[in-house]
Amino acid sequence: MTMEWKESYAFGIPRMDETHREFIEFCNALIAIGPEDAGFLERFDAFIEHTAAHFDQENRWMEAVNFPVTCHRAEHDRVLGVANEIRQRVEKGDFFLGRRLLEELPPWFDNHIDTMDTALAYYLKKTGFDTETETLPEGGSETADPPPCG
Repeated sequence: MTMEWKESYAFGIPRMDETHREFIEFCNALIAIGPEDAGFLERFDAFIEHTAAHFDQENRWMEAVNFPVTCHRAEHDRVLGVANEIRQRVEKGDFFLGRRLLEELPPWFDNHIDTMDTALAYYLKKTGFDTETETLPEGGSETADPPPCG
């Protein structure tokens, strides 16, 4: 099951939207070959590297605007931890969890976008945060009412 870009994923924040499009491309590259393929680990490493940069970017943004990072960061850490563990298992020839990850990424991403990233995008816009410079506007409000974690 490949992932498709949905208009509901577009937040009107170009840097965030582009990173999410790239995430889908990396996932689809993995799905296209499957864990048994000789090129899978190389693509999986690229996916993990991109995903770590993607999550680091969002984590920086959350910290810069005083967004409650605990639950969102924990989700990022959990996903990277699972990906790294599965990578090790696939390298040893255990393909079952590799296949399961490929099945679970699309619904996980959809849920993550609909919940955590939607709240973050709203808050970034509300505070006037510039994702290109990673700064608040002069006199910007990094203490706008943040959404609850959870």
